[in-house]
Amino acid sequence: MINNNNDYLEQLESEAIYILRETAAQFENPALLFSGGKDSIVLVHLALKAFRPSKLPFPLVHIDTGHNFPEALAFRDYLVNAIGEKLIVASVEESIVKYNLKETTGRFPSRNALQTYALLDAIQENGFDACIGGARRDEEKARAKERIFSVRDDFGQWNPKLQRPELWNILNGKVQRGNNVRVFPISNWTELDVWNYIQKYNIELPSLYFAHERECIVHQDRLVATSQFIQPLNGDVVVTEKVRYRTVGDMTCTAAVSSNAETIQHIIDDIIQTRISERGQTRLDDQLSEAAMEDRKKQGYF
Repeated sequence: MINNNNDYLEQLESEAIYILRETAAQFENPALLFSGGKDSIVLVHLALKAFRPSKLPFPLVHIDTGHNFPEALAFRDYLVNAIGEKLIVASVEESIVKYNLKETTGRFPSRNALQTYALLDAIQENGFDACIGGARRDEEKARAKERIFSVRDDFGQWNPKLQRPELWNILNGKVQRGNNVRVFPISNWTELDVWNYIQKYNIELPSLYFAHERECIVHQDRLVATSQFIQPLNGDVVVTEKVRYRTVGDMTCTAAVSSNAETIQHIIDDIIQTRISERGQTRLDDQLSEAAMEDRKKQGYF
């Protein structure tokens, strides 16, 4: 059944546009973090509604891990081209060489923690004082602790016990020199809200989000796609199934879900029936410990 609760979506949209405009007004040099995933695509759509016909008052910044899905990278380039905005790409591969970093070992290694180095370098090199991201409170318990204007210290670190109160719709962008703020305009949205909004405005997405056939390794009841980074080993159960992705992270640590959903409405129907969060169901790197995400965020992660 189609969700016609447009008034609720309009309230969420209005709040997000207000936050984006406040960010542009209160900060000297903000940036929008863009992964090519659904949440950052919705953020771009909201930014265009907030500032067109003018150019966006901030560039798009992509932290390229080197393990991205080709479909996500292709869509990133297509969208940036279509809207005619500036894209800055920060490379994790370059950070690994620059800082002689050690990558995570194991069968399904994640470069998520290493993204922090590339992000902090991009912030310093470009003088960004605020970074807009598509994180939502319903995704993960550490993200549920974030404020909409979330302050990071001189080293890019986040202290979950030392956050500013946010009363009503008052956003305080005043920070000490050297500090940085992460801004989350869709913090109050849920996964279902995002998909209802995508449906309402017929927003284009990478093909990964829709059901397609893919060869996968069955790992702990999850479906991890084979790729140049992940190859089957002796004893692996390998299947070719119809799958889609609920979230788009690295190919090495993001699992697909079995699905026949080929339209946005079918995806909405799937989400209504599920009781597991998108990251809980698909992100292998979040399963490393109870506080995996919070530990990364304390070091400067998104």
